[in-house]
Amino acid sequence: MSEPLDPTALWADPVATGAPKIRDECGVIGVYAPDAGARAVLGLQALQHRGQESAGVASFAAGTVHLHKGMGLVEQVFAGVPPLPGSQAVGHNRYSTCGTSTHVNAGPFRAETPLGPVVLAHNGNILNAPVLRSLLRGRYGITPESSSDSELLVRLLVVAPGSDWGERIRWVAALARGSYSLVILAADAAGCRLIGVRDPLGNRPLCLGRLPDGWALASESCALSLLGGRVVRDLQPGELLAIEATGPHPMGALPAEDGMRRAFCAFEYIYIARPDTVIGGRAVHAVRRAIGEELGREHPAEADLVVGVPDSGTSAALGYATSTGIPFGEGLIKNRYIGRTFIQPAQAERERLIRMKFGALPLHGKRIALVDDSIVRGNTLRPIVQLLRDAGAAEIHVRVAAPPLRHPCYLGVDMPTREELIANRLGEEETAQHVGADTLHYVSVAGLLRAIRGTADDTCLACFTGRYPLPAGVSAEAESRPRAEVPA
Repeated sequence: MSEPLDPTALWADPVATGAPKIRDECGVIGVYAPDAGARAVLGLQALQHRGQESAGVASFAAGTVHLHKGMGLVEQVFAGVPPLPGSQAVGHNRYSTCGTSTHVNAGPFRAETPLGPVVLAHNGNILNAPVLRSLLRGRYGITPESSSDSELLVRLLVVAPGSDWGERIRWVAALARGSYSLVILAADAAGCRLIGVRDPLGNRPLCLGRLPDGWALASESCALSLLGGRVVRDLQPGELLAIEATGPHPMGALPAEDGMRRAFCAFEYIYIARPDTVIGGRAVHAVRRAIGEELGREHPAEADLVVGVPDSGTSAALGYATSTGIPFGEGLIKNRYIGRTFIQPAQAERERLIRMKFGALPLHGKRIALVDDSIVRGNTLRPIVQLLRDAGAAEIHVRVAAPPLRHPCYLGVDMPTREELIANRLGEEETAQHVGADTLHYVSVAGLLRAIRGTADDTCLACFTGRYPLPAGVSAEAESRPRAEVPA
């Protein structure tokens, strides 16, 4: 028998081991209902905002996995493709978190195991992916075909010990460090089931929904609504849930490191999730309004009109108008045919899209309170401020519905290097000058937490505070890692 694995080596520092820079989110969906393949495609369209590089769906029917995936938007990838057969399916929208934007990195990923075929779709980022890749090659002789960390998870399920899927998933979870919400098609002698997995941090969202004739799992509830379903609940951090013909069944919990705390990503509320998504029983739109209200109480402006940067800044702008008493109005018109600039992988492409994305209404002599969801590099805001100046605005007071971004994210959101984050180079007054505004202020971390009804102990605020939710922290320097018992 081979020697037991040493998780200390597997939990090496992501920067010290050369892990790629994280870029952004993905969206996942799982359906257990008639015509599951077609419904998964429809659900992915509702989750298109979470990833625009590639899309894929896998279904299971008559003992066979049917998989179709490709580069581009969901509509492009599945144009003219017959619906995949079967009553179980998983789907994935991708924006590269680990690996390049190529067809081989598109999800979902499938593999053959001793139990039967398995297909996995993953939202999140595995911090120790380089070491897991070396483990697969050195110990098991498996060379992954892609550079995606999602494929590493499915390959580990192949070699995992255990006579059932719960054991195998828990074994993989004990090795993988980072954030993950998974939807898995797992077949064995008893048939195929749909499994939902949420990491012990609860960092990435995953919810259970009831359809008129079945069940679904999705990154966001907006996908369930499009399928005519309703939210039942969010999966709990560390939860494994199986959906079979008789409905959902618990599969136990994942192992958690000592001292691990819950850490739901605050940026889901600020920017990533759709406004009509419900998280923890609250609509994201309502949370963003509450953030705007806090921002207005902390930093009121002498202005004639509140204008939101569409779309994710609009809800916060409405809240800002409510708490300050300044009228809300349209000032920027968005070209609806241009995608999200924040999640475009190339900087040159991002800047080109910004120039195409907005137009301004006449604002002759008005003082504007301009509310944006966040400032990352400052590349987006400066041309928007100039656009409002050109439209006749007399003053522009920028208010930001997120605290200053100062630290990179290692758990799945596109936060560049510290040097690229404008808040690390410039204070509020200097940033205002840089973007061409008269004044600029951010909401405080305390104000953000009041709005989302969270605490520093159940919310991931690492990109604002530098306090990462893993017990040993995450930094650019290699650190000692906690140990855990992992089966041979």
